[in-house]
Amino acid sequence: MKMSQPEPKNPGYGLVILNKDKFVEVLDEAQASKAFALLKSRMSEVKQVIANPKSDTVGIVNIDANGGTVSMRKDVMLSDIDQILEAQTIERAHYYLRRLRMGINEIKTGKLNEINLRRWKEYDEVLTDSLWVLQKRDNSGAHVAEYWGNFIPQIPRQMMVRYTKKGDWVLDAFAGSGTTLIECRRLGRNGIGIELNSRVAQRARELIEQEQNKGNVTTGIAVGDNRTIDIKTVLARHNVDRVQLLMMHPPYHDIIKFSEDTHDLSNAKTTQDFLNMFGQSVENATPYLEKGRFLALVIGDKYSKGEWIPLGFLCMNEVLKRGYLLKAIIVKNFEETRGKRNQQELWRYRALVGGFYVFKHEYVMVFKKK
Repeated sequence: MKMSQPEPKNPGYGLVILNKDKFVEVLDEAQASKAFALLKSRMSEVKQVIANPKSDTVGIVNIDANGGTVSMRKDVMLSDIDQILEAQTIERAHYYLRRLRMGINEIKTGKLNEINLRRWKEYDEVLTDSLWVLQKRDNSGAHVAEYWGNFIPQIPRQMMVRYTKKGDWVLDAFAGSGTTLIECRRLGRNGIGIELNSRVAQRARELIEQEQNKGNVTTGIAVGDNRTIDIKTVLARHNVDRVQLLMMHPPYHDIIKFSEDTHDLSNAKTTQDFLNMFGQSVENATPYLEKGRFLALVIGDKYSKGEWIPLGFLCMNEVLKRGYLLKAIIVKNFEETRGKRNQQELWRYRALVGGFYVFKHEYVMVFKKK
């Protein structure tokens, strides 16, 4: 079955609109060439057309997109052509030509996401390194930073792009201000959140409704304790029984007190109490995550009485006890938090006096359900 090509994911880059059939024809002609010099001459002409569409006398480039065209990033296209031109043997040039042709004519995606692996170079925004240096949170659209302790939207966005497809279901067990659900609307994923505080849940609903819902997806928040709430019933209201991604961003124990509710993890009396409560949250949600799908845990460490408490790794162990494989530990920086805003020098002084290091990171831990 012939599939339409997705648009490149980076609209900020210059695009070239190609007449797909004509371009494939030109590539096939170059591929059929047995003379290396002739192949390179032909591809040099193609490069000139891509770089300067006004010079096109062959009909490779279109002005407007339609059913017979494909849009590609110009920089990636030129890079691929340069690879052909710089090949040392005709066999290697033919290999690069075949690869370019497949990128034009085919779509190859995995089971978990919509990333077209034939055009993987165009997905610059998808992070694959384990160190994330993100200088600024995304405050566009309905996203706001008014809720102390909410995570940056880039985190659920990255998780959804890597581990879900449009129409999949995402469960956020600590919904907070609705960051994950706002991103669900942007990316065309269905999202359900669980939030302990009814006031916070209502504000999250208001923010979520401010975000456009072009994909006509479901986004909702259930109020309750995620350790005991009947998730089966919550999902059944939307005619689903499993989700494809589980997001968990619990309080970092008592660093921030979110309420006076004894069910709130930020009110746990000890670190062990916190871990027990968090483990119950994981245990309650796990049966509703589809087998082989992913849980993303966002967590940071803390200091207590001069001692570093490795909450991240302690929480990691709680997840691993409950039928998961650890797939990744990502370290994400943060340059400034509300608690340290405009106090960098003070915190540096405190660190020098107290013999500690100032927190500038948290973890995104990715697990796969066995």
